[in-house]
Amino acid sequence: MPLPAFIDAFPALAVPFPEDVVSSRAIRSDQGLVVFFTFHKAMDLPPHSHGAQWGTVVEGEIVFTIAGETRTYRPGDSYMIPAGASHSARIAAGTVAIDVFEEPDRYALR
Repeated sequence: MPLPAFIDAFPALAVPFPEDVVSSRAIRSDQGLVVFFTFHKAMDLPPHSHGAQWGTVVEGEIVFTIAGETRTYRPGDSYMIPAGASHSARIAAGTVAIDVFEEPDRYALR
């Protein structure tokens, strides 16, 4: 499902992945960062940690391992990653997700 044109007009982020693998659009405030991710190709996200993150799958599938527990998330499912929790993911091609980061500067805007 393509995102609406007004969301596509939001700024992109400087994420450490090629644009042909994942594209992003974001809204930032002093309190956090809301990101609309579209995964064009399947990808594995290596283990890492940062501030708290909440997200929801709009389309597709994400297999997250959060603090040692693995679970599959599909459209309508939400996930919460506590601050500092190690997590990794396997993300299917075609997945669209909305993530909210407590760190407003998690990624730089382009």
